[in-house]
Order: sequence, then C-alpha cells, then structure tokens
Amino acid sequence: MSAADRRHDDAMTDFSRRLVDVDGVVKTVHVSGSGPAVVVMPEMPGISPDVLRLARWVRDAGFTVHVPSLFGTDGAWPTVEAGREVARRACVSAEFRAFAGGGTSPVTTWLRGLARRAHAECGGPGVGAIGLCFTGNFALTMAMEPAVIAPVVNHPSLPLDDPAGLGISDEDAHTVRDRVIREGLKVLAYRFDNDRWCTGRRFAAYRALLGDAFDGRVLPGGCAKTAPPPFFREVVGTPHSVVTAHLVDEDGHPTRKARDEILAFLTERLSGPVA
Repeated sequence: MSAADRRHDDAMTDFSRRLVDVDGVVKTVHVSGSGPAVVVMPEMPGISPDVLRLARWVRDAGFTVHVPSLFGTDGAWPTVEAGREVARRACVSAEFRAFAGGGTSPVTTWLRGLARRAHAECGGPGVGAIGLCFTGNFALTMAMEPAVIAPVVNHPSLPLDDPAGLGISDEDAHTVRDRVIREGLKVLAYRFDNDRWCTGRRFAAYRALLGDAFDGRVLPGGCAKTAPPPFFREVVGTPHSVVTAHLVDEDGHPTRKARDEILAFLTERLSGPVA
C-alpha cells in the first residue's frame, strides 16, 4: 500500500452511538446534529471517512444526521482486502437483494422504521434519506414511509447483474409511484456518465417509473477524483461515488456543486411547516 493509501480511520467522536430496535431487529445508528432528521446510508464497503464527511456536511447544514451501520467496520478507511470481504458477505446476506429477481431488500423495512422514529424525535415536516452505491436505491424504497419526503438516490448499483434494474419489487415500485402522483414527491439522483455500476439504462428505468418526479443528474466521469481510496480505485474501478469517494472538494467543482444541490434539496424539502 502506498503512502497515500495509508489513511487513518475516523474515530467518529462527534457522533453518539445508539442501538435502535425496530420490530425486534437491533442495529447501531450514529447520530449527530440538531434539526429535522436525515438518514445517510453507507456505501460499500461501509461507513467510511468519506461517508462521514458527507454526513457532517448534512449535519452542519442544519439537520440531525442518522448513519445506520449496515455492513463493514464503522469509520474504517476502505481497503481492497477488507472491502472485498464486506462486499462478498453483503451479497449473500438475507438482508440485501444484490441480484436481479430478488426484489426489495428486506433491510429497507428496518430503515423505514428508523425514519419513523427519527421523525418522531426530531420533528419537522419529514425526513430526508440519502442512499449511496449499494444502498442507493434504498432511498427510493424508504419513500414508502410517509415521513420520508426528501429521497436522494446516489449512483445506485443494485441489482449488480442488471444495468436496467431498480432493485425493488413491482408492488413496492407501484406504491412509490402512486405516492409521487398523489403527493408530488420528488426524487433527486446522481451518477457519472461512464459509471459501469450505475448506467444510463438504470436512470432511464427510474424515469420510466417516476416520470418528471425523477430528477436524475449526470456528471462527466472525467471530473471524478483520480486518487480515491484503494477499494474504489482497484475494485470499483470506475468513476462512481459522486459525493463521497470521487468528490473533489474544491470551489466550483462539479462534484462539490452536486453536494451543494443535495443540501439545498434537503433544506427546501425539510425546512417547511409540519405536514
């Protein structure tokens, strides 16, 4: 491993660690901030320092951020060896549906329960949900929960073996579409144009389901960070993580602009009166 790859893990000392029980299933959730709740889900291979950087940006924009631990080691720098093992375990886990034909990932039921609890605790008009990579499409499925009013779908990679798949059952997809029609729900989404894990075919499928309610924004892959963590460089192997591992934190950069757009979307949707 090169010197540039020898990064420190994130100690997460500015987050409180909670055990959250939803219908008898207990998971760790890291919480920080004040204001309306936003659930920031991890990307493969876990709650990395880059995911936590995004969570802190959300927190500092005026929200109570909830980061659930779904896989991997919380705060760990994404290495190749550990990342591959985490991905392998997640792909065969009963909580996730990584491949086509599996339908909705069961873990999203727990995530909807987390959103309900977070809304009851934090107040405001509703809850935001940010999915990333392996959890990208979970933000859409979470919109089955009425409390979730600001879903952000970032570079959704599931199902891994179907570039036009949505990773959601037909019944659940229809439920989300009906809510879009009934309530005017909007879904914000991002991908790089040359991402082989989240292709244009997947965004086209989202748009076919949701129509104009799906705001899918595409960035040029050439603007992605050229030296991401080892897991993303060697395993992911393509521009992918728009607002985390491949974000370039410089004024005027397209990925920084994407981050700012997400924060503005959350602020617009979650700063209104209680519904």
